[in-house]
Amino acid sequence: MSLLLTIQDVSAQVSDAMPDLTSAVSAVQPTEAHINAFELAVKGGWIMIPIVLLLFISIAVFIERVLVLKKAEKEDQSFMHRIKDYIHEGKISSAINLCKSTNTPYSRMIEKGISRLGRPMNDIQVAIENVGNIEVAKLEKGFTWVATTAGIAPMLGFLGTVTGMVRAFFDMANAGTNVDITLLSSGIYEALVTTVAGLIVGIIALFGYNYLASMVNGVVNKMEARSMEFMDLLNEPTN
Repeated sequence: MSLLLTIQDVSAQVSDAMPDLTSAVSAVQPTEAHINAFELAVKGGWIMIPIVLLLFISIAVFIERVLVLKKAEKEDQSFMHRIKDYIHEGKISSAINLCKSTNTPYSRMIEKGISRLGRPMNDIQVAIENVGNIEVAKLEKGFTWVATTAGIAPMLGFLGTVTGMVRAFFDMANAGTNVDITLLSSGIYEALVTTVAGLIVGIIALFGYNYLASMVNGVVNKMEARSMEFMDLLNEPTN
């Protein structure tokens, strides 16, 4: 009986001590630190400024080019049939007006070809190809910014890595024997944050450039198909 009372007393003493032990452990545990994207970008230093600028410019160019290319991809299925009917009926002005109202890269190529009717076939084809080259150059306007971002952003990130490590070693050398991790943190932050930012921006820009290039290829294929269809139309024997 006395043994049972002793066990109960010990259990009560342990239970009373648990709150104090829990509070002590909680006091020892460090609080979790949080940092947002802006604060992290600031720690990257001045090199983050050109990286972010390149990102914003590339995004603006990408959105604008996608809208332009989406418009250029639109195709009127009855366009070539109507052009064929107008040419066979001798309604050249109506065919030209149709091209102007359609307002697509391939319609401008066909318009140039119609304006050269009566000349040798080789001259007509060269005129269409020249207009096609101009239209492709218009479609690729601004691509240089996206391509430059894809190549330059990672290099700027690596530059930040070098400058950050130089800064960290400089601070360490000046500290002498009193080296503390907090003393080196600013340089290490700059090195790592700029590297990550440069790679992320470069990957995004590269993906965007390839996507835009694929859209341009699709438009070019339609332009080539319509120009060949037009040349075949002119080579058809007249009844």
